[in-house]
Order: sequence, then C-alpha cells, then structure tokens
Amino acid sequence: MSETTQYVAAAIFAIAVLHTFSAKLFERLAHRYPNHHGVFHLLGEVEAVFGFWSIILFGWMMFAEGFQPAVEYADTRNYTEPLFVFAIMVIAASRPVMESARGLVSSVARVLPLAASTARYFLLLTLVPLLGSFITEPAAMTLAALMLLPYFRSHTPTSFKYATIGALFVNVSIGGTLTHFAAPPVLMVAAKWQWDTVYMLTHFGWKSAIAVFINGAVVTWLYRDYLKKADTEIREALAAAESGKESIPAAMLGLHLLMIAGVVLFAHHPPIFLGIFLLFMGIATAYPQFQERLILREGLMVAFFLAGLVVLGGMQAWWLQPLLSNMSPTAVYYGATALTAITDNAALTYLGSLVEGLSEEFKYALVAGAVTGGGLTIIANAPNPAGAAILRRQFEDENISPLGLFAAASAPTVVTILCFQLL
Repeated sequence: MSETTQYVAAAIFAIAVLHTFSAKLFERLAHRYPNHHGVFHLLGEVEAVFGFWSIILFGWMMFAEGFQPAVEYADTRNYTEPLFVFAIMVIAASRPVMESARGLVSSVARVLPLAASTARYFLLLTLVPLLGSFITEPAAMTLAALMLLPYFRSHTPTSFKYATIGALFVNVSIGGTLTHFAAPPVLMVAAKWQWDTVYMLTHFGWKSAIAVFINGAVVTWLYRDYLKKADTEIREALAAAESGKESIPAAMLGLHLLMIAGVVLFAHHPPIFLGIFLLFMGIATAYPQFQERLILREGLMVAFFLAGLVVLGGMQAWWLQPLLSNMSPTAVYYGATALTAITDNAALTYLGSLVEGLSEEFKYALVAGAVTGGGLTIIANAPNPAGAAILRRQFEDENISPLGLFAAASAPTVVTILCFQLL
C-alpha cells in the first residue's frame, strides 16, 4: 500500500477510536431526530464502530489503490478470532452451559463465609475470569456478564455498575494467562516464542491470580453494604429466572459441554469449530425447551467489531512496530499498557512478535503490558465487546461511558501493574 493510504488508514483508525468515546452522542441524536433514528442508533452502537470505519477504509483503498489491491488486502486478513468469538459467545450463553457454570459457582459459594449473593458476586469477578485460562477469555466474559445481570437492577448505583465492569474487564484480561492457549494476546506469540503452559503459569499466571483476587476482593468489600441489602432481591431474581423451566437432562448438559470444549480445542481451525457451532444450532433448534434466546445478534455485533479491528489494525504496523522496537523493556511494559487502551492487545503482541532478536525481558514486558491494559477500554481486549454487548442495556441510555469504564478500570489496572512489576 502507498504511504498516502497508510496515513489515511492511521487517520481513520484515530477517528474510529474517537468515535468509540462519542457513541453516547449518537444515541442522543437518535432521540432528537426520530426520522433518522436507525442510522444514529447504529452509529451509537460501540460494537459497530470499527466495522463501520473499516468499510470506509476499504472504500478508500478501492478509490486510491484499485479494486484488486483492496480486495487482496481484505482477503489476506485473518478473521479466525472474530469467528471464534462469535461461536464461543453463543454456545457459552446457551442454557445448558449457563446452568453448569451457575452450579459450579453456587457450589464454591456455599463454602465461603459470606452471604449467598455476595459470595457469588466475588466468584464472578475472580473464579470465572480465571476459568478463562481453560475455556478461553471470550467464554469466561460471556458467562460472567450473563450471571452478573441480576446484580444490575434499575435502582442499582451507577458507581457499582462501573466498578463491577472495570474489575471484570481487567480480571478477564489477566485471568487468561495461566495457560498459553486462552488469551488472544498470548496466542499471538506463544508458538513463535515457544511459551507453553508451564512457562505461562510460572511467569504470568500466579501473579495474575493474585491480582484477580485482590481486585475482586476490594470491589466486593467496597460494595458489601449494597450487596447485603440487595441479597434477598438478587436471590429472588435468580429464582424467578429459573422458575417454570424444564429440567435439562444430564446427557444434554454433557453434549453442550463437549461442544464448547470442541470449539476451544479447535479454536485455530474455523472449518472445524464453525462445524461444531452449526451442530449446536441444529440441536438448539431441535430441543428449544432446553434453551433460552440465543445471543446471535450480540455475537454477530461483537464479531463485526473485531473484524473491523482486524482490517483497521492491519494498517497500523508502520508506526506501531518501530515505536515498540525502540523502547527498553520497562518502557515497553508501560507503553504496551497505554497502547492497548487504543488498540487491541492481540494486535499489539502480534506486531511485537514480528521484531527479531528480542530479549526475554522485552517479550515478558510486551505481553504483560498488553494484558495489564486490557480492561481500560472496550477495544483493548477481544472479550470486552462481548461483555459490553450483554451488560450495556443496564446502563443509562444503554451505553457504557468510555471515560467511566477507564476510570473504573484504573485502580484494578494499578493493582495489576504492582503485581507484575514487584512480584
């Protein structure tokens, strides 16, 4: 691509980032101009932002570079991650998988010396994000967000909502580092740098686990009075959600868990995991009594967001890669933490992996920084749009404020920095 197109791509990327911070403005315009409500509402959907601007970039490429180069660029992008996140989101949110997750959380909650709702809340911010190291981060985010919905009532304090998603987004980002196959930014470098699960557990995992539990414990303690006061209401909401539903046979539960395990196992092979997803859709259609509404729309919007990020991010290597390669390991860590907030952390580590002759300290700093900053914005980590798509309707104007999220995630991010830098 020409230098002009690279500069235009960087400008469009910057505009897209600014657009994510301005999504609430478009929602207000949708109410002010009802004749154009649909267009403004679409532009106000954070999940649609990067997909929309990637179409603008493709249009520019068609105009400036020609039809064939533009199509070739689009064809050579890797869309495995958007497809995988879509499939894992929908299956993880199915009723059999959700009931299995609820059962696990409830079993552990019983042994904690806390009220039932408080114990569940603590585990949703700690245990479930750490499970992301085994079932993948997008699945963990989907499960945690759906199980947190009863805690987000109409009269729930806004500060509680933001504190919850701030801790959740940060914990999911770092909670997937116990293994080498579950976190997108780790996946991008694990094979090339020969990092296995033992390496991840000894260099990253135990530090991440400490940070996850500190973050979850602090938020739970800060809002202990609200959780105690709302305990009865939350338990009633959970009971009402499950009342009148037909019991799911053990064979159906096992089959769904087997399908989600298959999608995780073949996460890098779209023909296989999409085949498993189609099998899931067939079973869900054949046995609707064991399902609730499938989150197909939410999954597609998140996939659209991530695919747009792939297209836009692929044109940012010309400035990101030299910037990273000229930093010291310490500067890389803090630089990656900051850069992750404005670009997907998996794209960041991928670009770093293209630099040859990196020291082990540099590699550690790059990945640690990428996962540390993964909760600061919705675009920082691939699972974040999934959580936002599920929870945002519980916020004012059905919109999660980027500044509110950044502020809420800052303290958990600082805790993570201290764990990675001092332990």
